[in-house]
Amino acid sequence: MPPELPSPIARYVEANARLDLDGMIQTFALDAVLLDNGKRFEGRDAIRALLKAMVVDLKAIFTPEAVRQDGQAVVMEGPAHGDFPGSPIRFTYRVELAGDAIQTMDVSA
Repeated sequence: MPPELPSPIARYVEANARLDLDGMIQTFALDAVLLDNGKRFEGRDAIRALLKAMVVDLKAIFTPEAVRQDGQAVVMEGPAHGDFPGSPIRFTYRVELAGDAIQTMDVSA
């Protein structure tokens, strides 16, 4: 994992590698927003349901290969491998933090 990842993002990537749903969810602020290819999920309950269905159930593990800062956002790019058509697929994650938590995550393929 690239060393330049801020702690909450590094914890999310590590939890994703273990398919640890609770670990992933704990990195988000209570009122966080996740945008998944344009669909909006607000709050931990909605994000949990999305991550269960689209990450854990499909065994989708994202591996950041490139990381850069873009204003207030950390942008990660890399493949996700799993049990889904087209695997692996390259994704871009744009993440903004609030303190020690993920406030927004925008995921696009």
